Amino acid sequence: MSNNIESILTETRVFEPSAAIKQQAGINADKLAAMYAKAEQDHVGFWADLAKEKLSWHKPFTQALDDSKAPLYRWFSDGELNVSYNCIDRHLDTKSDKLAIIFEGDKGDVHHYTYQELHDEVCRFANTLKTQGIKQGDRVIIYMPMIPQAVIAMQACARVGAIHSVVFGGFSAEALKDRVENAAAKMIITTDGGLRGGKAIPLKGAVDQALAKGCDSVKKVIVYQRTKQDVPMQAGRDIWWHEAEAGMSNYHDPVMLPADHPLFLLYTSGSTGTPKGVQHGSGGYLLNAMLTNEWMFDLNDQDVFWCTADVGWITGHSYVAYGPLAMGATIVMFEGVPTYPDAGRFWQVCQDHGVTVFYTAPTAIRALMKFGKDIPAQYDLSKLRILGTVGEPINPEAWMWYHEVIGRGECPIIDTWWQTETGAHMIAPFPGVTPLKPGSCTRPLPGIDAIVVDEEGNEIGNNSGGYLVVRKPWPSMLQTVWGDDQRYIDTYYAKFNNKYYVVGDSAHKDADGYIWILGRIDDVLNVSGHRLGTMEIESALVAHPKVAEAAVVGKPHDVKGESVFAFVVLNTDLPAGAERDAMVNELRNWVAQEIGPIAKPDDIRFGTNLPKTRSGKIMRRLLRTIAKGEEITQDTSTLEDPSILKQLQQA
Repeated sequence: MSNNIESILTETRVFEPSAAIKQQAGINADKLAAMYAKAEQDHVGFWADLAKEKLSWHKPFTQALDDSKAPLYRWFSDGELNVSYNCIDRHLDTKSDKLAIIFEGDKGDVHHYTYQELHDEVCRFANTLKTQGIKQGDRVIIYMPMIPQAVIAMQACARVGAIHSVVFGGFSAEALKDRVENAAAKMIITTDGGLRGGKAIPLKGAVDQALAKGCDSVKKVIVYQRTKQDVPMQAGRDIWWHEAEAGMSNYHDPVMLPADHPLFLLYTSGSTGTPKGVQHGSGGYLLNAMLTNEWMFDLNDQDVFWCTADVGWITGHSYVAYGPLAMGATIVMFEGVPTYPDAGRFWQVCQDHGVTVFYTAPTAIRALMKFGKDIPAQYDLSKLRILGTVGEPINPEAWMWYHEVIGRGECPIIDTWWQTETGAHMIAPFPGVTPLKPGSCTRPLPGIDAIVVDEEGNEIGNNSGGYLVVRKPWPSMLQTVWGDDQRYIDTYYAKFNNKYYVVGDSAHKDADGYIWILGRIDDVLNVSGHRLGTMEIESALVAHPKVAEAAVVGKPHDVKGESVFAFVVLNTDLPAGAERDAMVNELRNWVAQEIGPIAKPDDIRFGTNLPKTRSGKIMRRLLRTIAKGEEITQDTSTLEDPSILKQLQQA
């Protein structure tokens, strides 16, 4: 059996940047070539020069990279700055009246914040945090819906030097409790509730449940009124946001901090056992977050940028709360869901607010594909110039729909590969330079030394698959796992004896050196001696005209080792009886035709949806349990619709 992971999907379409995009893009082929050359020649100097050029320093650094305790790397550590100052204050002389945030609520309410207004709100809340006893190094949990106050709270924490940990508002009280206790948080910032798809989501109630079970470190809970629903307030602990900041000054002098001071913790989702708090620093993190907004999205003063991610995830940190604001850009924040009150909501938001750069997840694109082309056609999307995808590999069929229907065949699709741990994009195309291939994130960025290796850690050539790893440190990399350096080393470096950062994804390099993500290493199937990535089989299924979405897992098999088990959502009614059997045969034959008989699913189950968290992430571990016919014992409280599990079990 080969140690390499095989690529079984053939994709030959190539899309060159249009003349218009080439002309307006800030980075052309010559400039990009020079960046690659400089990074290759002087890796640390490349990042040091960018840090000096792009960030505002209170005290300049003298050492760019401290690798004395590698792989516990530290960047720009003897320099001092403040992240909130870099995102807001430094723009006030030239952009005080420019819109920083355009907010649209679930019900359609719209609010605008200029950079001056955002500055004043952040300063008032920073003073509130200080008055409530928060100081440098304290941990603050932010458990809020997708409203501007979430960003205001994040920026205020950064301003006073507190370490924030945003917990996605869809997480349960138990998940919240685990994160509060692991961080030993001193404060929770929340709302009475959130609005989502026309429904009020109780958030303060979940906080109360979490605190009733422990969380002794929490001294204060600040509650913002969003839904105006009645919630209990515990005297001495709970305080309303508007009452806490009454009379506070709109001036706050930001605390200047070492550049390696922790900015935030983010707990990776879906892990078992003790929560894993990914710790990110300040200066290095902000540098990559800012640069990738400039490089991948070509953000300029005229752009309106909408990243649809919630701030509970790393995407919402780097491409909502920090990176675009450091660029002085205008961002859109949206509280709702893409299908409420109808499947035109995303496109209505793009039209109404003049969105020019749109960044969303393949899950959302596939969900909206189900409704066809007619709905997007009702909206004016002519201002869109760049589209992006994030969160998982995008299958070629969804890529083409996004390109043709939303982008009118004119907008480059920036398919970005990165992780919570990397802090910012690592592999992605440049809009005005890189030829695009549907489904490929293309090549590593300048200064990102990402390669594909075999089981022994040897770099492999083109037309091969294996482990994706990164050889050299980069500024926005995670600093450690909160409170557990050894867990950090064991998780990310131990596999190849601390030689590489191991990302946990399998990848294939094609003949042109383009990288195709095949899925998590855990999602590689061993079928009759062939190591197959699940993503390619999913892509083949979704290419069928009747399939809206698919997820593939492995099932133990006595002969093959593993068999292919597919869960499929059709864009037609659920089939039954003979119709179901015919659809199963049709899809099995389709996969055999698309990528070969070896990949034919042995089992196919149909459902009206897949088990997803409220952020749209497919919970494949639950699908593996269903495929094995085992009882589900895992926590399912974060699922958007838990009833889907029973449907798939009985299918």
